[in-house]
Amino acid sequence: MRTARDGAVLTVTLDRPDRLNAQTPATWEALAAVGSSLDDDVRVVVVRGAGRSFSAGLDRSLFSTDPGTAGGLGELGRLPAEEAQERIRRYQAGFRWLRSPGVVSIAAVQGHAIGAGAQLALACDLRVLTEDADLRLPEATLGLVPDLTGTSTLVELVGYSRAMELCLTGRPVGAAEAQAIGLANAVVPAAGLEEAVGALVTAITAAPVGASRETAALVRSAVRNDPDSQDAAERAAQTRRLTELVGGR
Repeated sequence: MRTARDGAVLTVTLDRPDRLNAQTPATWEALAAVGSSLDDDVRVVVVRGAGRSFSAGLDRSLFSTDPGTAGGLGELGRLPAEEAQERIRRYQAGFRWLRSPGVVSIAAVQGHAIGAGAQLALACDLRVLTEDADLRLPEATLGLVPDLTGTSTLVELVGYSRAMELCLTGRPVGAAEAQAIGLANAVVPAAGLEEAVGALVTAITAAPVGASRETAALVRSAVRNDPDSQDAAERAAQTRRLTELVGGR
C-alpha cells in the first residue's frame, strides 16, 4: 500500500495489482496506521486500487485452514473467542476511520470490489465507479460473514431488505445497478475515473473547512439520531458556525 499527499487531499492506493489488490491483515493494519496518523489539515481521503481492479477481496492464501498460515482463517478460528474478536476489532479499525470527523472519504472503484474490497468501498463516504465495476459480498456463500464494518454501512446505503438480499446471495452488483440503488454516487467510463474523482474532490474542498466538517458530521449523525436529537445537533452546529463567522463575538 502507498500514500500520496497533495495539500488537503490524501490518496491511499492498494498496490498489489498482480494479485488484484487482494487484502491481508497487513493491509488492514497499514490502513489503520494511516488513519491514526491523519493530521488536521487533511480534508479528503481518496482510496483507490492500482491496476485493473479496486480489490478482489481476501488474499486466497488466507482461506487455508492450516493453523500454520499466519493471519489465515485457520489460525483465527483456533484462537479463544475473546482473542479472535479482539483481532477482528483491530482489522475493523482499518476501515472505520474512513468516516472519521474532519475528513470525507471517496472510493475510486474500477473492476472488482469483492468481499473485503466491497467493504472497503462501503466504508468510504462516497463512491465513484467505472462502468465495468462490480461489487459483491460473497462471505455468507463461503460460510463466513462480512466482518469489516460492511453490514452497517450497507444498510445505511441501500436499506434493510436490499442489504439482506445482497449479503445472503452474494450476487454481483454492476455499476448501473449500484448507482440506481444508492451504492454509487457516480458511474463513469474507465478513462474518466481520475477526472471524475478530481472534480468531486475540488467541489468538496471548495466549501469553507469549518462548514464542510460540521455538515459532514450532521449528515453522519442523521443516520442514527432521532429527529429531536438531530434538530438539536443542527442548532448547535449552526451556532458554532455563526459564532465563527462573526469573529467570536
